[in-house]
Amino acid sequence: MTRAELLYGLKRLPKEHLLQNAVRQFLKIVHNLPWDAEAAAWSAEIRHQLHSSGQPIGEVDMMIAAHALASGSVLVTNNHRHYQRIEAPLILENWL
Repeated sequence: MTRAELLYGLKRLPKEHLLQNAVRQFLKIVHNLPWDAEAAAWSAEIRHQLHSSGQPIGEVDMMIAAHALASGSVLVTNNHRHYQRIEAPLILENWL
């Protein structure tokens, strides 16, 4: 999920943009974790919670959060506003 989001973001930038090379180099060294049954369960929980509270976020963002929860990973994002709506033990970090 995260890899797809990063690659999509690059497609929206000019080819000469500074982030093009940096993100591609980052993706070469990052280990990909599988989307599994636990991630799917967290995804359903998060989606239900956010829609019930009337505060939904993007579908992919919910899936990224679910994946982080399922794998016990830190979610690195510059979008704390969206992810803080999730009522789960999600650990957020901003590298900016």
